[in-house]
Amino acid sequence: MIEVCIDEVTDFVLDGTHGSPIRTDTGIPVLSAQNVKDGKLSFDTDRYTSPAEYENFNRRLQVRSGDLLLTIVGTIGRVAVIDEVRPLVFQRSVAVLRPNSAKLSSRFLFHASRAPDFQAQLLRSSNQSSQAGVYLGKLKKVHMPLPPLAEQRRIAEILDKADALRTKRRAALAQLDALTQSIFLDTFGDAIALGWRMAKVRDVAEPTAGSIRTGPFGSQLLHGEFTSSGVAVLGIDNVVANEFRWGELRFISKTKYSQFRRYTVRPGDVLITIMGTCGRCAVVPDDIPSAINTKHLCCITVDRTKCLPGFLHAYFLRHPLAARYLRQNVKGAIMSGLNMGIIEAMPIPMPPIDIQRSFDARVTALERLRVTFRTALADLDALFASLQHRAFRGEL
Repeated sequence: MIEVCIDEVTDFVLDGTHGSPIRTDTGIPVLSAQNVKDGKLSFDTDRYTSPAEYENFNRRLQVRSGDLLLTIVGTIGRVAVIDEVRPLVFQRSVAVLRPNSAKLSSRFLFHASRAPDFQAQLLRSSNQSSQAGVYLGKLKKVHMPLPPLAEQRRIAEILDKADALRTKRRAALAQLDALTQSIFLDTFGDAIALGWRMAKVRDVAEPTAGSIRTGPFGSQLLHGEFTSSGVAVLGIDNVVANEFRWGELRFISKTKYSQFRRYTVRPGDVLITIMGTCGRCAVVPDDIPSAINTKHLCCITVDRTKCLPGFLHAYFLRHPLAARYLRQNVKGAIMSGLNMGIIEAMPIPMPPIDIQRSFDARVTALERLRVTFRTALADLDALFASLQHRAFRGEL
């Protein structure tokens, strides 16, 4: 299979407008790299410009169906194919590549541009300024495999079908999350109308000292004290997905742990991130080994006669009362003011424990299904990567 440079098989490679189009409240949408995601072009924007600005843009670049969009500033390498032509203006962060129809299939270019080798070339070609970018001259010299046109179409069709299966599985996972949200709001949404007593998060914690706690201060636990085995140390990466996941493995010695027993994390504890990526929440699984949490997490041991961990987790993430409380009490887009006091004082309804158990059972069943779907998606991702690898080596 021969290799060619991009500029050998495209009619042009151009980027969007270099200036800032005159802003208007309505009119022609102005799109950027943020609108290129998941292989599709999103028209969701709050930026618009005038028809006159559009005409200026259109004189230089008239977008057509089949053109490839490639992000070249900021997050480099996201791609989409134009399948719906409508008036729009692109900013400079997006490059438009038009395949030469006699040499190159649009769908083949789409898949080739997502391949690891192509993406690696883009990253190597990017400048190292504060905002990474790829110059058009370097983009034109990125090389790619070029089988005969009929073979391109066959490869693209196979990869399209495999990619469609992954898309459907992701959609199914999203629907499961939406179903969980719906079940939660149907069960607990209108707490006032249901007549449930309101309490504070501190009221549903175990009535013992330290049932709501953060981890040791940085001066008490230094990175240099982490070991390759021993007692696990949990941080933001274990919670950031809003479910417990093992991330970077960190440990302290049993001797060090003897100083930090009060920070021990137990099965069923609810963890909330309070630094960095704040406001994420997870329930500690039953099979947790000996572990403590860092200062980046607030750990809550609940009184299970009043509140189940699954309910507190769902309430924190899904209930409008919780969302409103955080908006009113936390300053900054990254919740920089989130702390243990704010969490302790969060209002929370007190639904009967049997209703909480019923909800927990339904969510547990959905979670088992979610795990099955995730496993299937991982298998599809591995299959797609294998097909992609073989396709661009001439082995498919």
